[in-house]
Amino acid sequence: MTSTIAVDRPTPAAGPGYASRLPSLTGLRWIAALLVFGFHAGTMRIIADPGPQAVVGEIFTLGLSGVQFFFILSGFVLVWSMRPGASRRRFWRRRLAKIYPNHLVLWALAMLAMLWFADPINPVAALENLFLVQAWDPRPGHFYSVNNVSWSLSCELFFYLCLPLTLPAVRRARPWLLWAVVIAVPLLTLALWPGQALVPEQSRWWFTQVFPLVRSLEFWMGVAAAELMLRGRWRGPRLPLASLIFVVTWVAAAQWIRAEFWAALLSAAYVLVIAAAADADVHGRRSPLRSRPMVWLGEVSFAFYLVHVFVIMTILRVTGDWGTGLPGWWGPVAVIGFLLLTLGLAALLHRYVEQPMMRRLAPSRPPRPGRQNGAARSATSGGRRADLRVSTYVADAPDGTTRPGTGVCGRAVAVA
Repeated sequence: MTSTIAVDRPTPAAGPGYASRLPSLTGLRWIAALLVFGFHAGTMRIIADPGPQAVVGEIFTLGLSGVQFFFILSGFVLVWSMRPGASRRRFWRRRLAKIYPNHLVLWALAMLAMLWFADPINPVAALENLFLVQAWDPRPGHFYSVNNVSWSLSCELFFYLCLPLTLPAVRRARPWLLWAVVIAVPLLTLALWPGQALVPEQSRWWFTQVFPLVRSLEFWMGVAAAELMLRGRWRGPRLPLASLIFVVTWVAAAQWIRAEFWAALLSAAYVLVIAAAADADVHGRRSPLRSRPMVWLGEVSFAFYLVHVFVIMTILRVTGDWGTGLPGWWGPVAVIGFLLLTLGLAALLHRYVEQPMMRRLAPSRPPRPGRQNGAARSATSGGRRADLRVSTYVADAPDGTTRPGTGVCGRAVAVA
């Protein structure tokens, strides 16, 4: 059953411009993917020599939080981009068309590699991975099965299922409640450390790092931040200061702060950077994140994320260096080589699988709200005055950048 729900909510009022696309956030996706790559480069023993290995490990100690970055960013982008007239079925179909073809290709390649190396195959775990439900299974060898990074897609699939069902309530929520969500998520994340004592010891890593209900906290943080910005209620630093806060937080956490505080601090830093990057696009301020190279890297980041562990592990196993690493300068050179090779393969996957399958499988988007010149209007209903704010839409240019335009939006918005 397909349903379209009309929600009475404030028109986006983020300032002089309301961008239907936020290219700076696409650029941020590459930074998140690079953090995860760096973490795995340091933990998968590509480098044998302790010195260079320690440098990579020091720089990317917190790189696993790149997935946290992805989850917050996903919530923000999906709420921001939700268009009037989108049905639940249409939304779910578009999200499946986005993630499943790439996942299916990597699942098949990983299964072939397991057969090639004569690895034991758990059929239950393989099927869970295929259908992206593995993150719900706490048993060792299940949630990290086949192409192990796809556990995060299992979480994302859960987020995609929930968002259209909860979005009407999000649209009606008062600003103080949305702010409460943004503030509460780091505190709840911090509470997971003592809270995990309630979980059997063998399942604690799964509970804090993989369990979709727990990881959804970060997604809802992004959802609440996006809704606040759409209403013009977000208050945060601009991109230069937000970036500085992120860097200082990263360095301080890696050097001096205990590990149980990392996720909470970084979630706050990440949401500030995401909102600031979106605000820069909305207002047309300078943002290196929306340069053409960064946007392209962001576009292939999903494929890059899915490919990188499979490429590293398979090549190191073929060369016999799995578990030992490459000696001397071969190790650092291999890290750079893996980065470039993975990026090239990701570009091919994006070009020949992700994009064609999106065109073939995804339903067309509802049209954007019409544009028309005008000033702010006001309406009176039952003695209450409701402002219909002027929103300046930013049109997508053929080169992937944005151009300012003007328009006034009505207040009744159909969402799913």
